Amino acid sequence: MPTISHRAQILPQSPIRKLTPYAEKAAKEGKTIYHLNIGQPDIKTPEIAVQAVKDFTPKVLEYTKSEGIDSLREKVVEYYKKHDIKVESSDIIITCGGSEALTYVIATVANADDEIIIPEPYYANYISFSEAFDAVCVPITSSFDDNFALPPIEEFEKKITPRTKAFLICNPGNPTGYLYSKEEILQLATIAKKHDIFLIFDEVYREFVYDGATHYSIMQVEGIEQNAIMIDSVSKRFSMCGARIGWVVSKNKDVMMSVLKFAQARLSPPTYSQIGAERAFDVPETYFEEVLKEYTQRRNVLIEELRKVEGVRVSMPKGAFYCIAELPVENAEDFCIWLLGHFSVNNETVMLAPAEGFYATEGLGRNQVRIAYVLEKEKIVKAIHILGEALKEYNKH
Repeated sequence: MPTISHRAQILPQSPIRKLTPYAEKAAKEGKTIYHLNIGQPDIKTPEIAVQAVKDFTPKVLEYTKSEGIDSLREKVVEYYKKHDIKVESSDIIITCGGSEALTYVIATVANADDEIIIPEPYYANYISFSEAFDAVCVPITSSFDDNFALPPIEEFEKKITPRTKAFLICNPGNPTGYLYSKEEILQLATIAKKHDIFLIFDEVYREFVYDGATHYSIMQVEGIEQNAIMIDSVSKRFSMCGARIGWVVSKNKDVMMSVLKFAQARLSPPTYSQIGAERAFDVPETYFEEVLKEYTQRRNVLIEELRKVEGVRVSMPKGAFYCIAELPVENAEDFCIWLLGHFSVNNETVMLAPAEGFYATEGLGRNQVRIAYVLEKEKIVKAIHILGEALKEYNKH
């Protein structure tokens, strides 16, 4: 029998989606499932973006440029100007989602066995993207008790070896919701400059920052133009996950030329999605104000309800729309499977993402889950009530 590649064999399953078969079985049994496991916003996609797609009726649906439609790239430039980020359209390559952007960047900066340093817990697909190109993820553990703040900068420097090619940071963070401060980013920039390594920043959650905080971009740091690479996307910003439109931003011409080669190999991003994404940037600022208000309320409700559940500890997210919670169980994955398959309240149950898959260090996160507060407040209250009742029943056994 033919065998698949070693690369394919070692590629980890997504902790966000690996419990999907259990959820599908529960749904077939007639259960209502509150999905707190995945960052799929329920905020309505801007109507102007949807209408733009409807209005686009070409006689021939042609390829676009591999780097993306020029007018979309110009829209991105205009958007960044509002956030004090100065780039040109030539510094931007449109991709099929932020995921494709990351794969192209990792393939560009890392050879086989090269190392990428990442604070853990981190977005689980980072390790998948890295291992797909035989790069090695080197974790630096951030602390639940410190709300997952950046580990001491000395720890980063200790991890640097001749094979280190990049730091990879999600800001604000998935899965922790941590928002890195300007001071923390400048510290990373100084070390990256000193050791001549890349700084890859995933900034797809830029709009989702709370309590009056301000997001500081890696592209705002002066003097590291050749080191800085930013990943971005319309998925969360405009609730357009299914559009699959993201992009790479960098002033490093060698990086961008290499990314373009990958983009040319897959020909072009989807035309209709680019049309919708371009129009989405025309939403008024009130759109983001309303979205931020809604997510702030959801975060506050979630944290308040979780703190009522006996034995649960929860970190306070400063950005994005995720948090990490510690549960009074030994194995959160077993609990999450049991929750879907064997427990409900009024035929309703909850789907969570076991957090162990967001860590590279063996044994960490076994009693933790990632929770995405992407549901209406009333549903969040119901979901956490079910979680509390489930923990009481589970811990009887």
